[in-house]
Amino acid sequence: MDVRINDRLEMKKPHPCGGKTFTVTRVGMDFKLRCDTCGHEIMIPRVKAEKNIKKIIRT
Repeated sequence: MDVRINDRLEMKKPHPCGGKTFTVTRVGMDFKLRCDTCGHEIMIPRVKAEKNIKKIIRT
């Protein structure tokens, strides 16, 4: 899957704050994502993130 820095991802499951969109801030074996609603940053493994992506919004 072609995910780049500054792409916005719409995920299948929401963040606990209720937001479903995240901005990619780091790409590699792990993705670093920032929630667009509350600003919280998380790091998750690439495999887990790719399974949870619903839509990629290019900027």
